[in-house]
Amino acid sequence: MELIDGKFIADTIKKEIAQSVEQMVAEGKKRPHLAAILVGHDGGSETYVAHKVKACEQCGFESTLIRYEDDVTEAELLAAIQRLNEDESVDGFIVQLPLPRHISEQKIIEAIDYRKDVDGFHPINVGRMSIGLPCYLSATPAGIIELLGRYNINTKGANCVVLGRSNIVGKPVASLMMQKHPPGDATVTVCHSATKNLKEICAQADIIIAALGSPGFVKEDMVKPGAVIIDVGTTRVPDATRKSGFRLSGDVDFENVAEKCSYITPVPGGVGPMTIVSLMKNTLLAAQHAIY
Repeated sequence: MELIDGKFIADTIKKEIAQSVEQMVAEGKKRPHLAAILVGHDGGSETYVAHKVKACEQCGFESTLIRYEDDVTEAELLAAIQRLNEDESVDGFIVQLPLPRHISEQKIIEAIDYRKDVDGFHPINVGRMSIGLPCYLSATPAGIIELLGRYNINTKGANCVVLGRSNIVGKPVASLMMQKHPPGDATVTVCHSATKNLKEICAQADIIIAALGSPGFVKEDMVKPGAVIIDVGTTRVPDATRKSGFRLSGDVDFENVAEKCSYITPVPGGVGPMTIVSLMKNTLLAAQHAIY
């Protein structure tokens, strides 16, 4: 069993990006500029945005954080998005999700210029991804594909089971695993809450990508010897032994599953760091005007 070290790979990629940025600056081009809109004071969102700001510093990017209280109106938020769409100094930007209930997340996503949509959530980017055209890939699925590639895991013809059908992870990663290039070329089955014979389907998988948000869901008897496990889950579960009172748990029963695997991602330190570095890669592409 080999641990897939997402933190190490992410740090390596950030150094690669920083080198590209310094080359751009040496050629007289401007530094990539990522902006983020944060609404309210959700603890998870605050943490994610802080990590993104730090990653920008490590990559040599300029970053801007725009804050609103959670009583901001949808119209005010749409106006802010329009200003960023028109601001030529900003290469790409994100609106940190989730948003307050009185704001339509889909309307916000669709208001972002798809050429600045470095989260990869706009329907144009999602559609282009599904047919293999250049686009901004959703960060978590892109990070998963990057990990499989960097570890030279053979996906061609592999039986891949994706657990979860969310628009942010399940659907896009299934689409990427089907693309006709490595990592990809897999035979993909997407399982969800209505799937029958789930245990039997998982037990036949060469690769399991678990993105359910259900702690410890994937048990030892669902995994065949030598399988590759990518655990996307990051759920806070109570833990009296920790100072914080909780720990992060993945969707896989790591303690009992790990020894059966050829490769497995830990939680934390697996997919999580790759999500942020994928956003950095998209921002670099935006600064290079690589996506039209």
